[in-house]
Amino acid sequence: MYTLRMPKRSSKNKPRDVNELAKAITEEATSEAPPEPEQPEKNPAAVALGRLGGKKGGPARAKKLSKAKRIAIAKKAAKTRWKKDAG
Repeated sequence: MYTLRMPKRSSKNKPRDVNELAKAITEEATSEAPPEPEQPEKNPAAVALGRLGGKKGGPARAKKLSKAKRIAIAKKAAKTRWKKDAG
C-alpha cells in the first residue's frame, strides 16, 4: 500500500518562531514589508569560464572511469533520487 505525502515546501518565506511569523503577517497585511535585496549581477567572464570548465570536466571524468564504475555511480544516483521522492 502506498502512502502519498505532500511534497516538502520551502519555508524560506515563513519564520518558524511564532513572534517572527506574527510580525511577518502584520507587515504583509499593512504593506510595510521591507523590500527584498537585489542580487548582485554575476561577472559574465567568470560565468563563461565556469561553464567552460563544466563542459570539459564532465566528459573528461566519464572518459577516465571504467564502464563498471560509471554504472555503479549511475545506480547510486538513481537510488538516491528515488529515496528522496519516497521519503
